[in-house]
Amino acid sequence: MQHHRTRPPRKPRLAPLIAVFGVAAVTASVAATTAPTLQGGSGQANANADRSTGVLPGETTTTVPPTTIVSAPVENLPVVPSTRTTSPTTTTTETSPRSARAHAPSPEPTTPTTPTTPTTNVPPSRTTTTLPEAITAAPAAPTPNTPYPVGTPDSSEPSGMAPPAPNALSGYAQSYVNDFTGSSLPAGWTSFTACAGGNPCTQWDASHVVVNGGLLQINTNQDPAYNNEWVSGGVCGCGQSQAYGAYFVRSRVTGAGPAAVELLWPANNSWPPEIDFNETTGVSTGTTSTVHFGAANNQDVRTLSIDMTQWHTWGVIWTPTSVTYTVDGNVWGTVTNPSEIPNIPMTLDFQTATWCGQGWACPSSAQSLDIDWADEYTPN
Repeated sequence: MQHHRTRPPRKPRLAPLIAVFGVAAVTASVAATTAPTLQGGSGQANANADRSTGVLPGETTTTVPPTTIVSAPVENLPVVPSTRTTSPTTTTTETSPRSARAHAPSPEPTTPTTPTTPTTNVPPSRTTTTLPEAITAAPAAPTPNTPYPVGTPDSSEPSGMAPPAPNALSGYAQSYVNDFTGSSLPAGWTSFTACAGGNPCTQWDASHVVVNGGLLQINTNQDPAYNNEWVSGGVCGCGQSQAYGAYFVRSRVTGAGPAAVELLWPANNSWPPEIDFNETTGVSTGTTSTVHFGAANNQDVRTLSIDMTQWHTWGVIWTPTSVTYTVDGNVWGTVTNPSEIPNIPMTLDFQTATWCGQGWACPSSAQSLDIDWADEYTPN
């Protein structure tokens, strides 16, 4: 799903604002991976989606035989120079093309930044992953003994985990970390204030972004300043961008309702590309990841069944040849098609949004996206 954002200074933008979202996870009790299928084109969000399961009307589900999840060891990741300025499956096929993230028109680049694979009216497909119970359930006493960083156990932290050590990822060096202490957004972060691009149902306001108690909270609630409409928020880590690297975020949602997303967005706003590495769709039982690529906004989508109200460490490792998604130190998805991999500097962004006018991702009570910390690495 594509995202469009507005951030200070409050001026008209040529690039699209961020909007949000798609379907949630389809639960399957399998444990393997499958070759990705691409979704292309853009269409109208389905207002009658069943948000309790994330399955849209007209979808059919085919379960393939289970194999084994393989978590690539850290040392096998390609290590590349950094540029400063990264399942057993159920395949769900929708019977009509759609894009749940409407977007404002923006000029297409004359020369795409990544090779494109144009598609026209291609029914989108998804790869769904259900992690084994040991990974899906948040352990009472988390341990960082996993292939990828989870954090450092610390009972003083809201999530029970402090950020990982600077050398926690082999072949990489920690380039940025923020534990969101204090009472205001740290330097290098800006908040959104505007209507989400292309989504008349979502309003963002800076007052819905709060730093308090060691957390960055993005709150969705009915706001009297907007005639009691549902209002959300978003932030951009615009002060730090890089081409290729690894990102880890410790977060949870307080409940179902708004759609929440953690993503990488092009630093120069030349969208696409975009990497959504943790994106709910208004439910609390699963998440999705999506790589947007090519001038036609082709999309490679993965879904995961997991309890989003528990604390998890979400990761994305982005190299010139792959995008690897991790949760709680374990790989749950990988993209390796060279034409899909972004190659321009990007920033780490967080946001929530509502789609009440479309009949989904509409809260019945105030909810929040809670972020304990964010951690970034560059290749050695």
